[in-house]
Amino acid sequence: MEEKELKEIMLKESEEFRKAYQKHQQYEEKLEEFKKKGYLSEEERLKEKELKKKKLALKDKMYYLMTEYRKSLP
Repeated sequence: MEEKELKEIMLKESEEFRKAYQKHQQYEEKLEEFKKKGYLSEEERLKEKELKKKKLALKDKMYYLMTEYRKSLP
């Protein structure tokens, strides 16, 4: 099963995965806003760095959930 297909299944079947995915998307949108700015203040840079860490942690969580789901398949 391909990753894209598995994500679609997980979004429908797993509330935990869906919440992590939605939060990941929110962080991505916020990071895009930072990218659009020409200059970031020190506070914005720190927030950007924090968002990147949180986004990565959510990505790790989603891949973990996907791996566990694959293991449960016959």
